[in-house]
Amino acid sequence: MDGEIGPEELAALLDGEGNEGGDESDGDLRIVDIRDRRAFDRGHLPGSECIPFPELTSRVEGLAGASRVVTVCPHGIASRQAAQLIGSYAGVEDARVESLRGGVEAWERDVGELAETAAENEGVDASDEGPEAPF
Repeated sequence: MDGEIGPEELAALLDGEGNEGGDESDGDLRIVDIRDRRAFDRGHLPGSECIPFPELTSRVEGLAGASRVVTVCPHGIASRQAAQLIGSYAGVEDARVESLRGGVEAWERDVGELAETAAENEGVDASDEGPEAPF
Protein backbone atom coordinates (compact mmCIF):
# COMPACT_ATOMS: atom_id res chain seq x y z
CA MET A 1 0.00 0.00 0.00
CA ASP A 2 1.26 3.44 -0.93
CA GLY A 3 -0.71 5.41 1.66
CA GLU A 4 -3.83 7.49 1.39
CA ILE A 5 -5.22 9.99 -1.07
CA GLY A 6 -7.55 12.83 -0.11
CA PRO A 7 -10.97 13.34 -1.69
CA GLU A 8 -9.99 16.60 -3.40
CA GLU A 9 -6.81 15.06 -4.84
CA LEU A 10 -8.81 12.11 -6.19
CA ALA A 11 -11.41 14.48 -7.67
CA ALA A 12 -8.59 16.31 -9.46
CA LEU A 13 -7.33 12.99 -10.85
CA LEU A 14 -10.81 12.18 -12.11
CA ASP A 15 -10.96 15.61 -13.75
CA GLY A 16 -7.60 14.89 -15.41
CA GLU A 17 -5.72 17.57 -13.47
CA GLY A 18 -3.51 15.68 -11.02
CA ASN A 19 -1.62 13.26 -13.25
CA GLU A 20 1.85 13.49 -11.74
CA GLY A 21 4.00 14.13 -14.78
CA GLY A 22 1.21 12.97 -17.06
CA ASP A 23 2.33 9.34 -16.83
CA GLU A 24 -1.07 7.97 -15.84
CA SER A 25 -4.09 7.95 -18.10
CA ASP A 26 -7.67 7.87 -16.86
CA GLY A 27 -7.95 4.27 -18.09
CA ASP A 28 -5.20 3.15 -15.70
CA LEU A 29 -6.93 4.54 -12.59
CA ARG A 30 -9.22 2.03 -10.90
CA ILE A 31 -11.46 3.10 -8.01
CA VAL A 32 -12.57 0.05 -6.04
CA ASP A 33 -15.54 0.49 -3.71
CA ILE A 34 -15.45 -2.36 -1.18
CA ARG A 35 -18.94 -1.78 0.24
CA ASP A 36 -21.77 -4.20 -0.55
CA ARG A 37 -23.75 -3.79 -3.78
CA ARG A 38 -26.77 -2.22 -2.07
CA ALA A 39 -24.70 0.56 -0.48
CA PHE A 40 -22.80 1.08 -3.74
CA ASP A 41 -26.04 1.42 -5.72
CA ARG A 42 -27.35 4.08 -3.31
CA GLY A 43 -24.34 6.29 -3.92
CA HIS A 44 -20.76 5.86 -5.06
CA LEU A 45 -17.85 7.84 -6.44
CA PRO A 46 -18.13 8.54 -10.17
CA GLY A 47 -16.17 5.97 -12.17
CA SER A 48 -15.86 3.53 -9.29
CA GLU A 49 -16.54 -0.18 -9.45
CA CYS A 50 -18.08 -2.37 -6.78
CA ILE A 51 -15.92 -5.21 -5.50
CA PRO A 52 -17.29 -6.03 -2.03
CA PHE A 53 -14.55 -6.78 0.51
CA PRO A 54 -15.54 -10.47 0.90
CA GLU A 55 -15.06 -10.91 -2.88
CA LEU A 56 -11.78 -9.03 -3.12
CA THR A 57 -9.42 -12.00 -2.90
CA SER A 58 -11.23 -13.82 -5.69
CA ARG A 59 -11.49 -10.73 -7.93
CA VAL A 60 -8.17 -8.96 -7.31
CA GLU A 61 -6.65 -10.47 -10.46
CA GLY A 62 -9.04 -8.29 -12.46
CA LEU A 63 -7.04 -5.26 -11.28
CA ALA A 64 -3.80 -6.50 -12.86
CA GLY A 65 -2.30 -3.97 -15.23
CA ALA A 66 -3.73 -0.89 -13.50
CA SER A 67 -1.19 1.84 -12.80
CA ARG A 68 -3.15 3.22 -9.85
CA VAL A 69 -5.81 1.69 -7.60
CA VAL A 70 -7.78 3.65 -5.00
CA THR A 71 -9.90 1.71 -2.50
CA VAL A 72 -13.05 3.22 -0.99
CA CYS A 73 -15.20 2.34 2.03
CA PRO A 74 -17.61 4.32 4.25
CA HIS A 75 -15.02 5.98 6.54
CA GLY A 76 -11.57 5.11 5.13
CA ILE A 77 -10.69 2.37 7.61
CA ALA A 78 -11.53 -0.94 5.91
CA SER A 79 -10.26 0.47 2.61
CA ARG A 80 -6.75 0.62 4.12
CA GLN A 81 -6.89 -3.15 4.67
CA ALA A 82 -8.22 -3.62 1.14
CA ALA A 83 -5.37 -1.51 -0.27
CA GLN A 84 -2.83 -3.64 1.62
CA LEU A 85 -4.40 -6.81 0.27
CA ILE A 86 -4.45 -5.50 -3.31
CA GLY A 87 -0.88 -4.22 -2.99
CA SER A 88 0.31 -7.69 -1.96
CA TYR A 89 -1.10 -9.30 -5.12
CA ALA A 90 1.62 -10.22 -7.63
CA GLY A 91 -0.30 -8.85 -10.63
CA VAL A 92 -0.50 -5.34 -9.16
CA GLU A 93 3.10 -4.93 -7.95
CA ASP A 94 3.75 -1.97 -10.27
CA ALA A 95 0.54 -0.13 -9.35
CA ARG A 96 0.26 2.70 -6.88
CA VAL A 97 -2.34 1.44 -4.38
CA GLU A 98 -3.98 3.92 -2.01
CA SER A 99 -6.97 4.22 0.29
CA LEU A 100 -9.37 7.17 0.10
CA ARG A 101 -8.80 9.13 3.33
CA GLY A 102 -12.13 9.50 5.14
CA GLY A 103 -13.98 7.28 2.65
CA VAL A 104 -17.33 8.06 1.07
CA GLU A 105 -18.19 10.27 4.05
CA ALA A 106 -15.23 12.60 3.34
CA TRP A 107 -15.95 12.55 -0.41
CA GLU A 108 -19.53 13.71 0.21
CA ARG A 109 -18.36 16.42 2.61
CA ASP A 110 -15.42 17.72 0.55
CA VAL A 111 -16.43 17.04 -3.06
CA GLY A 112 -20.17 16.40 -2.80
CA GLU A 113 -20.72 14.29 -5.88
CA LEU A 114 -22.05 10.74 -5.57
CA ALA A 115 -23.46 8.76 -8.45
CA GLU A 116 -26.42 6.43 -8.02
CA THR A 117 -27.04 3.21 -9.87
CA ALA A 118 -30.44 3.33 -11.56
CA ALA A 119 -32.91 0.79 -10.21
CA GLU A 120 -33.35 -2.06 -12.66
CA ASN A 121 -37.06 -2.26 -12.00
CA GLU A 122 -39.34 0.75 -12.00
CA GLY A 123 -41.19 1.17 -8.75
CA VAL A 124 -38.45 -0.44 -6.65
CA ASP A 125 -38.10 1.41 -3.37
CA ALA A 126 -34.35 2.15 -3.09
CA SER A 127 -34.71 2.58 0.68
CA ASP A 128 -35.97 -0.99 1.09
CA GLU A 129 -33.32 -2.82 3.07
CA GLY A 130 -34.90 -6.25 2.70
CA PRO A 131 -37.27 -8.18 4.92
CA GLU A 132 -38.29 -6.70 8.22
CA ALA A 133 -36.42 -7.86 11.28
CA PRO A 134 -38.35 -10.35 13.41
CA PHE A 135 -37.81 -8.29 16.57
